[in-house]
Amino acid sequence: MPLDITSWSAAWFLPFVTPICLWVIWSDLKAMRIPNAAVLTMAGIFMIVGLWAVPIWPDYPMRLMALVVMLIAGIIANAAGLMGAGDSKFIAAAAPFVAPADWRVIVFILMANLLACYVTHRIAKHTPLRALAPDWTSWDKGRKFPMGFALGACLVMYLIAGVVWGR
Repeated sequence: MPLDITSWSAAWFLPFVTPICLWVIWSDLKAMRIPNAAVLTMAGIFMIVGLWAVPIWPDYPMRLMALVVMLIAGIIANAAGLMGAGDSKFIAAAAPFVAPADWRVIVFILMANLLACYVTHRIAKHTPLRALAPDWTSWDKGRKFPMGFALGACLVMYLIAGVVWGR
C-alpha cells in the first residue's frame, strides 16, 4: 500500500505534529474544545517545516491552498451545524500535511479511526474507566462526541503510515 506522501515528508512532520495532536485529543476529551493555539501551531508547523519537507513548487503552495479550501468548507459545515468550529479549524490546519493523492487513504483512516474512537469513548464513559478522568466534559455532553480525539489520532496514524509506506 504505497502512499503518495514521501517517507521524508512524513518523518519531518511526525515529531512536530504528534505533540500538538495529543494536545488536541486531550483538550477535546477534557473540555470539548480544540484550542486556537493548537490550530495555529499546526498551521505554523506546516509553514516552517513544510519548506524542508515538501517540494517548494508546486506542492507547497498547493497544500497551503488545501488549508484555505478546507477552512472555507469547515466554516460552511460549522454554520450548517454539522461540526464544531474547533473541529473545522483543526481539519483545515491538518489538510496541508496530507498529500493530495492520498485523500482516499486519509478518508479510510479517518472512518476506521472515528469508529474505534467513538466505541472506545462510549465504553470508557459507561464503565469504571470513567473514574480515571471524572472531570472530563466529554462524558457529560449527551450524544456529542469529541471529534478532536479521532481527528488528532488520524493525522498521527497517517504520518506513521507515511514513514513506513511512503514513496
